[in-house]
Amino acid sequence: MTPADIEEDAAHILVVDDDDRIRALLKRYLADNGFRTSVAANADEARRLMASVDFDILILDVMMPGETGFEFTKSLRAASNVPILLLTARGLPEDRIEGLELGADDYLSKPFEPRELLLRVNALLRRARPGELSRQELTFGACTFSAKRGELRRNGEIVKLTEGEASLLKALAQKPGEPISRTALAKQTSTAMERSVDVQVTRLRKKIEEDPRAPIYLQTVRGVGYVLMAD
Repeated sequence: MTPADIEEDAAHILVVDDDDRIRALLKRYLADNGFRTSVAANADEARRLMASVDFDILILDVMMPGETGFEFTKSLRAASNVPILLLTARGLPEDRIEGLELGADDYLSKPFEPRELLLRVNALLRRARPGELSRQELTFGACTFSAKRGELRRNGEIVKLTEGEASLLKALAQKPGEPISRTALAKQTSTAMERSVDVQVTRLRKKIEEDPRAPIYLQTVRGVGYVLMAD
């Protein structure tokens, strides 16, 4: 995904890390998953950016030369409630406790799985922007669905959807956890027959479930219809 493809109202993340490789990796990965992303090599550079831009989340390294991530977190909390995810090689329990006591919202140890980082970022956004994000983006297992873009990603990779599959997933995503009748789904997706809804569900399960024969996320509600179970 290029910067031009990212939605204007997408969450803006600031990555602060003195490791050039980590900054480049995270900037590319987060952008590929629809986030606007800026980077800074240290706390001073981050402060200059924050003076002119309101960020939705900070991903902050702890072991930086000069002002450490812990010190920067403590300083930020005196004036800002921006969500902070500490990302560091210091993974001992006492380190995590110190970071959280200083005001961090989450803590992830290096080396890390990019997918786990993405899940944690989305969780922080759900808490910081309740309602707004839930209407736009849902996470279920390894998948993330953007209703606004009609885009499904699995483990960060785009999954191709037919128009019918995208319409059905959008309809289900409007009311996660709430059963929707096959009749209602047929009307919302302009599908002529309820049987066509069943066919689309079968196809979708192959794309989002680990075992389509034992679905966890796109479930059948006997006698009613279907329900999408989001994380």
